[in-house]
Amino acid sequence: MERRASSPGPTGGTPLSPSTSSVLTFSVLLLSTVVLQGSGMQPKILGVKEFSVIGIEARTNNAKEMTNGGVIPKQWNKFFAEGIPARVPNKVNETIYALYTDYASDRNGDYTFFIGAEVSGTAVIPAGMVAKKVPVGKYAVISSARGPVQKVVPQAWQQVWGLEDESQLGGARTYRTDFEVYDQRSRDPQDSQIDIFVGIK
Repeated sequence: MERRASSPGPTGGTPLSPSTSSVLTFSVLLLSTVVLQGSGMQPKILGVKEFSVIGIEARTNNAKEMTNGGVIPKQWNKFFAEGIPARVPNKVNETIYALYTDYASDRNGDYTFFIGAEVSGTAVIPAGMVAKKVPVGKYAVISSARGPVQKVVPQAWQQVWGLEDESQLGGARTYRTDFEVYDQRSRDPQDSQIDIFVGIK
């Protein structure tokens, strides 16, 4: 997720999360673990198979997210206020995915922010929603600390940017699709942990 640490949390200050335990069903394969010099952080490098998601999307950029006109908090509010998790057809579990995709350039350019759920098929897409495919590929996985979701998620992205700047992600970023995973660990918005999957070459 391309947010600064000072930006609002993913639900605009009132985090919401799945209320039902769920497990990840998309297929991953551990490729390696990158041990960082002078750091306790050990990003895992995972191979992810393609999977489909259905949800809502909006176009934004980091500059906009630094203002009161940020799109991301509004999208999270819309996602829950309109009961979208319950309306996603063919949903395979209760895990929520936040995607960052369709990058115009890099973390400084426009990108599409998407929130939705993994599905077993995309033949039926409700009005106002879209289907996306998370591409097969190699991903660096950074787990957030545990704590209030509006705090730990931006902190985790700060770690991603730092690793990227130091060429320690395990590969250059592809800027195709990155995603956050909100599973059973994020049921309590005040004591949450998420994973960020960053696409790398």
